[in-house]
Amino acid sequence: MATKKIKTYSLAEMKDKYIGKVGTQERDEYEYELRMEVLGKMIKAARQERNLTQEELGRLVGVQKAQISKLESSANSATIDTILRVFRALKAEINFNVKIEDKFVKLA
Repeated sequence: MATKKIKTYSLAEMKDKYIGKVGTQERDEYEYELRMEVLGKMIKAARQERNLTQEELGRLVGVQKAQISKLESSANSATIDTILRVFRALKAEINFNVKIEDKFVKLA
């Protein structure tokens, strides 16, 4: 009896096929949204590590609880300034990397 071989696909192949190739607008938007979602989850994890409620963190940052809730579900609508203020209030360090053509830009 012949066994039927199942074709497998990598995550990269699936993204290329269903979202779009790297460099297309659709793929860039997807990757951006994903990064913002991860950033939101990092904020939530840091807040919970500090045993703060969303309301308490909001007070430290100077925003409403609803803004912290929205930020934790996706940092998409937040400004860099707000994100930095949140991490500062959490006494958490955040690092940004700038990459140009496979080379990271380093500040002197």
